Amino acid sequence: MADLPKEPIENYGLSKKDRKRTLFSRIGVVGCGKEGSLIASIAASKGMEVVFLEINQEKISNAFARIESILDLRVNNWGLTSSEKKVILSRIKGTTEYRDFVGCDFVIEAIRYDNKTGQQSTEGRKEVFKKLEAILTPEAIIATNVSTIVVTALASELQHQNRCIGVHFLTNIRDSHIIEIVRGLNTSDATFEKVCRFAELINYSYISVLESVGLVSLRMFLIMLNEACSIVMEGIATLEDIDKLLTVGFGHRQGVFFTADRMGIEKIVPLMENLFHEYGNIKYKPSPMIMRLYRAKYYGVSRRKGFYTYDETGRIINN
Repeated sequence: MADLPKEPIENYGLSKKDRKRTLFSRIGVVGCGKEGSLIASIAASKGMEVVFLEINQEKISNAFARIESILDLRVNNWGLTSSEKKVILSRIKGTTEYRDFVGCDFVIEAIRYDNKTGQQSTEGRKEVFKKLEAILTPEAIIATNVSTIVVTALASELQHQNRCIGVHFLTNIRDSHIIEIVRGLNTSDATFEKVCRFAELINYSYISVLESVGLVSLRMFLIMLNEACSIVMEGIATLEDIDKLLTVGFGHRQGVFFTADRMGIEKIVPLMENLFHEYGNIKYKPSPMIMRLYRAKYYGVSRRKGFYTYDETGRIINN
């Protein structure tokens, strides 16, 4: 029997040049605190490869612990199996080097607040944007998760400002599957449309927001918090009853005071002062009730004391 001709099977497959890469198959996250960890877990759960950057190995380990706790909550609520959790974690990589973002077509800056002052650094974020531009292709999208610093300011020194955008996740509201997509002055239609597609891929709703300090969510929430504090100070109702009215009467997932404690009073005060400085309206000035907590360092869930008192698991202790 004559030998059959043998040809390499590779000749019949697509070359690397011919293969089309799926949009958002690999994304990056700069800073993997509470916000970054949530973003990483969401993207990896939807099949995306995620690379996150932290300043050292200890913070990388802490980030993985946070991501695991997010996934464990889903496992405990029968929303995920242990095997699926392992697969999701396998898609996530931590690094201390910007060069590991090579190949990402979407990177979200999610640097945490300064732990001492609660301030957000514009200059620090601008440096992040510059470092990302030096690594990424011109088509890759650079985004920020920040709500009180405008995207245009962060992108002002970049060569390709059209690919910069804001994506604000409401991380302090449980199961809040919606993001604010914020166009900067030079954000292109193509960039905006791609990010809308990203929201759809992770099964999130979205709203389009014109660039402004505080966006929609923060401006509405902080005004409501100030008014709720005034009601308590006037003796009209207790903070527990106000939260009950919002959750039971208005159908909110959680009350305004509990949300503030989750967000952190040390973050809320600088945010409100930033809004007051931007708009000059007294409605954004922190309530005396908020300032008392701030001065006492009763920052909320993180300190186990804020508007409410919490146990070690973050649950409210009923007095």
